Amino acid sequence: MLVDKVQVKNLIFIRFNPGDDLLLALEAGVKKNGIKNAVILCGIGSARSHHFHVVGTRENPPRNDFVKDDKASDIAGITGYIIEGRVHAHIIHSDTKTAFGGHLHEGMEVLTFAILTLAEVDYDFSGFDTIGDIEELRKKNQ
Repeated sequence: MLVDKVQVKNLIFIRFNPGDDLLLALEAGVKKNGIKNAVILCGIGSARSHHFHVVGTRENPPRNDFVKDDKASDIAGITGYIIEGRVHAHIIHSDTKTAFGGHLHEGMEVLTFAILTLAEVDYDFSGFDTIGDIEELRKKNQ
């Protein structure tokens, strides 16, 4: 396990419009505003479609199982990281019967609106979302 305390540089609020592809719009906003490393603290809204993947096996590296549908849903939560300018986001949707979600992919279209809050930090998250040696991660931020 690795535990580090990090100061927040900026809180960033992003509001998405109906019809926006959430991942593509987020990637464009990150690039346009030069956001290198950040934590996606929360996100809400609604979707007219969804596209995500979940792990499909218990072995490393796991198989990815993809889910894509044009079903409307509430966005109950979005979390994740901006790692060296790359978006790694997970999303939870809900309808009247169930909650579902996983790793966000292109093709999730906003229905009414979506709002995300990011905390920008001076911290190198590269390698955090891969299978690897924690000692190498520890050395990068000392």
